This record gives sequence, C-alpha cells and structure tokens, in this order.
Amino acid sequence: MISFVGAGPGAADLITLRGAQRLAAADVVVWAASLVPESLLDHCPAHVEVHDSKAMTLDEVCQVFARHPDAAIVRLHSGDPTVYGAIAEQMAWCRRNGRAFEVVPGVSSVAATAAAAGVELTVPGIAQTVVHTRLARRTMASMPAGESVEAHATPGATTAVYLSATLVTELQDRLLSEGSSYRPDTPVIIGHRVTWPDGMVTRTTLGRLAETVGDLGLDTTTLFLVGPALGEGDPTRCSHVYDPGFTTRFREATS
Repeated sequence: MISFVGAGPGAADLITLRGAQRLAAADVVVWAASLVPESLLDHCPAHVEVHDSKAMTLDEVCQVFARHPDAAIVRLHSGDPTVYGAIAEQMAWCRRNGRAFEVVPGVSSVAATAAAAGVELTVPGIAQTVVHTRLARRTMASMPAGESVEAHATPGATTAVYLSATLVTELQDRLLSEGSSYRPDTPVIIGHRVTWPDGMVTRTTLGRLAETVGDLGLDTTTLFLVGPALGEGDPTRCSHVYDPGFTTRFREATS
C-alpha cells in the first residue's frame, strides 16, 4: 500500500492519528524535507528506508514506489496533500501500475494559521466562502483561465493565498485592482512556518501587505489570509445554529 499522508503544518503532534500510525508501520518513506520538519520522522520505526524528495523528479519518486512492490510506503507531504500536493500524477501512476493507495488528510496551513490567529474564516453576514489560490509566474501554465486573484477578490470572500510571498507587491496590487471588494484597510493575516519552532503569525492590512512582508524578510513557506471576516472586532451577527429563535431539526425555536 502507498499512503499519501498529510504531515500537517509542521508540529509533530499535529499530524493525524492515522497519519502517525501509517508512519509507525512504514517500510519506506518519501518525504519533502524542505517543507516537513524532521521531527515527523520520529513516528517511524528504526528500520525505515527514507528518501528526501526535495531534489527528486516525479519519475524518481515513482521509481522508489516501483522498487518496493510489497512494502508499506508513506509519501509524506506537507499540510494536506489534496491542496498543492502534486499527488494527482502520483495516484495516476498507482492506477496505471495496479498499486493500491490511499490518501490520509492532514491539517492544512490555512487551518493552522487561522487557529493561531484566533479567527474564524466564515463569519455570518461577512464571509461564507473560503477561496484557496496562488499567484503564478514560472508555473503560469498550471493556472486555468479565469482563476485570477482579481476574479476571486470580486465577492470579498476570505481568500487564502499560498506560494506567493516572493510576488507580494504584485499580489497586493492585484487584490486591490478595480472591481475588487477588498480595500486598503482589509485585514490580512500572515502565517509563516506556523507551528514550527520559528513560526510566526502577524496581522497587517492589505494596503501595507508588501511593506510588512519586506520588514519581516519573508519569502518562502508563507501564507496570506485576506478578508473582512478576519477583523479583530466581535461579530455583528451570530450563527443561526445556536440562535434560540431559529428552529433546527434537533430543537424548536423558543423565542
């Protein structure tokens, strides 16, 4: 079995119980050392064979799979492997070659950053949608037409922007372009290596985003959460779920 496991945002105790169990039973682990702390390998048995994928190609990773047809293999990805995990092509290899596989979800950097900042991404009356996106330059061919950050900024939903710290000035300009619902005072939460020992979470505004990133000297492993739902004030409207005047399938309204 090949298990595509989400390592979570960094802290070794934020991997899921299932993910830790798969590592504990692994014969072979292929892991992204540039994105996953080495402490995650503490979950592995002493005999495990480890491959660092940071300098490997897809073909080289799949060659490891091919050399171990009967092994318990863990392909350890950062965060949650279903978001920017590049697992689609690896699963396609498994299907072509008749190899059983599974995907073990992980805690994403979005969830970890929101938790560390003490915010909810979806606040009634302000934002009920979360967009996960990125800017692209060298990888522009991967970006489908119509998925620009400007398009996502139009409704004013909460937007999580990955892999874009080196393009932060462009990101700021495009999020504030004509037609955007965002404003210069729109809250932004910057998460850098959140839950790692050197991790940080910083608040700023969209109008000061590039300046703040420059002052902090951030480039890689940085996530931006953008949107009015991320403000520090109390919500002006509460969820219907616990409103005594709202009937649910579990209780009748009482007022």
